[in-house]
Amino acid sequence: MAGPRSNGRSEAFRFRRLEKPEEFRQVEEVERALYGPDATSPPLPVPLLRALQDNGGLVLGAFADIYLAGFAASLIGWDGTTLYHYSHLTAVRPEYRNHRLGFQLKSFQRDEVLKLGLAEIRWAFDPLQSRTAWLEVHQLGARPDRYYPHYYGQLADALNLGIETDRMRAVWSIASPAVEARMAGPPASPEAARQRWERSTAIVETEPGESGIRVPRAVAEPTGAEAHLEIPFDLDLVRQHEPKSLRRWRHASRDAFRAAADLGYVVDDFAVISTEHERRSFYLLSRAPPAPPGAGPPSGG
Repeated sequence: MAGPRSNGRSEAFRFRRLEKPEEFRQVEEVERALYGPDATSPPLPVPLLRALQDNGGLVLGAFADIYLAGFAASLIGWDGTTLYHYSHLTAVRPEYRNHRLGFQLKSFQRDEVLKLGLAEIRWAFDPLQSRTAWLEVHQLGARPDRYYPHYYGQLADALNLGIETDRMRAVWSIASPAVEARMAGPPASPEAARQRWERSTAIVETEPGESGIRVPRAVAEPTGAEAHLEIPFDLDLVRQHEPKSLRRWRHASRDAFRAAADLGYVVDDFAVISTEHERRSFYLLSRAPPAPPGAGPPSGG
């Protein structure tokens, strides 16, 4: 495997654009493995994947021999001002979840989008998924900037069952020196993250539930220069052992992100902190600098 935080990719996988119909059909297998056999949303159809690949989009695969271990599908996006790639779906088979394959796929996607002459990739992600936030915010250096309540409506797949589909938009400035340094540099010091967490104020206050898994107790407005916002360390464990708290977690985090944004705080990192033999997950926020005179209002959502 490639060393930690390296842009190099593992020799165990081959990364390339999908080309053949049978390769596109393997995308459905990866989606079924990720979302479960009872998912109500249909997988991405082969004709759509072919259309993306041949018309400015990208359908990228990570292959173990001829076996598709994961993929990333994206398309050209335009918001009236900026041309970017929108990453609709990045998926990895569960058996490859601990192979850093998500990082490697996004790294390959970054390389391919840069070749297209674009400097930005955007996507939407579930802010309660700790593993996703660790990859996308901490390791890749993407920055969440908009909150979308119940973005997709009700979904019944394994990742969304029983909870509203709130999402955050991530903006990944793939050509920036900060992102380059974040991806290529050494791992951040756990002690530095802990010190920042200790000196920052809590937005979501939590306590152990009946099962011992943390549940939200209250939401407070952030104060000071830095704040932290707790989410479940493992949302699947919450779903299994504290299912009644799923709605509480969703609404507490929704209120917390909105309160932070209203007061000018932005997410700039993510950390996992060990406290008293317990692992806990936190977004780290800082107060955004004031806009220069004459600047327009910040983008909302």
